[in-house]
Amino acid sequence: MQSFINDDFLLQSDAAKELYHQHAEHQPIIDYHCHLNPEYIANDRQFDNLGQIWLEGDHYKWRAMRSNGIDEKYCTGKDTSDWEKFEKWAETVPYTMRNPLYHWTHLELKQAFGVDKLLSPATAKEIFDECTAKLRTKEYSARGLMKKFNVEVVCTTDDPVDSLNYHIALKQEGFGIKVLPAWRPDKAMAVENPVEYRKYVEKLSEVSGVTIRKFDDLLQALRVRHDFFADLGCKLSDHGIEEFYAEKWSKSEIEVIFNKVYGGKELTQEEIRKFKSAMLYEGAVMDWEKGWTQQFHYGAIRNNNSRMMKQLGPDTGFDSIGDFTVAKAMSAFFDSLDVSGKLTKTIIYNLNPRDNDLVATMIGNFQDGSVPGKMQFGAAWWFLDQKSGIEAQLNSLSNLGLLSRFVGMLTDSRSFLSYPRHEYFRRILCNLIGNDVENGLLPASEMDFLGKMVENISYFNAKNFFEF
Repeated sequence: MQSFINDDFLLQSDAAKELYHQHAEHQPIIDYHCHLNPEYIANDRQFDNLGQIWLEGDHYKWRAMRSNGIDEKYCTGKDTSDWEKFEKWAETVPYTMRNPLYHWTHLELKQAFGVDKLLSPATAKEIFDECTAKLRTKEYSARGLMKKFNVEVVCTTDDPVDSLNYHIALKQEGFGIKVLPAWRPDKAMAVENPVEYRKYVEKLSEVSGVTIRKFDDLLQALRVRHDFFADLGCKLSDHGIEEFYAEKWSKSEIEVIFNKVYGGKELTQEEIRKFKSAMLYEGAVMDWEKGWTQQFHYGAIRNNNSRMMKQLGPDTGFDSIGDFTVAKAMSAFFDSLDVSGKLTKTIIYNLNPRDNDLVATMIGNFQDGSVPGKMQFGAAWWFLDQKSGIEAQLNSLSNLGLLSRFVGMLTDSRSFLSYPRHEYFRRILCNLIGNDVENGLLPASEMDFLGKMVENISYFNAKNFFEF
């Protein structure tokens, strides 16, 4: 019997197999949005075992384990061994069938370690030992894994106050894979908590060397750091927002609001929205001035479980899809930049699948002919980066825009074993297009063009778009 993850996994037609094996399979990886820790790359971290590299910080797996009735100590417990956690993950895996974790788990075992066996309680110890032995070799260090998966560029996610010391070290060393910072200024507009915001602004003042007493000082400090990021090769910003903000505001209003929150006073909802609107706009102008690409990840409701937030902190698996109404604000925000001639290249990622067609049509409103695909509908994100979610995003973009200009997939991951998500995406892409050829919906005579299109979406579009 053929193994589950075989050469033609997810490829349902001859045309799909041709597109994948001849055009997509061997393209390098440009991972232009991820959450890898640059310290691990700079120090070439050697992971102790499979449980550590797989379960450390992986809230996708933690959510599945909790749903399977696994005690929290096996997810985030400090006194539970990596083997004990892995054993409980192996117990959970068979129950993840039809969840993307089932595909990802076995893709990673196959592509990283050459393991064809299905993970279950019966195979857990054998797989753990085999993969752990490999992880203790140089080929399976953090850098070794990046090389193994043919990674060319990664863009980490970094706060304006970050020192970027590890990026500097990697650049000075001349490490062959580009590890670039990406600008994530969310905390600079997080004015809901005046005490925490004051602490952040004071830190920003310290690292920028700018004394911050008013709103213009805040912008100047951010510009200093923006320049610093650019000097280290940064070409993208990223914003994790619940929704878009495009309230009418004036400089004088924002000065008053800044003084109020910096002075420790709570803001009204109207003031919060106006401040966020100003910050999004001013940040977008900075990106336009440097020719960066701005990214917007919107639509998540975060930290829903207040008890677990208090116990574990953020990013531990208690976020979900939100139902924000965004079209008018999104349109007004981009229009304000377009009118002023300061709308830079943009990628929009939605978390609610109901917004697929909304985003696919919105980007068409602001394409200006200056750059192919200047406005991008970003890859299926977070809760949507499974087979049906990827297909839905590709179909909306195809129906309402130009799939051929799409900049493709990213991992959005903290794990050095997540690169098979690019393969997963490429197989789904090739299957979608290949099946259209087989069904007479695309001309078989154009396989050369379709092959080049697949190569572009897999690699070349991103390489050219971001000018790495």
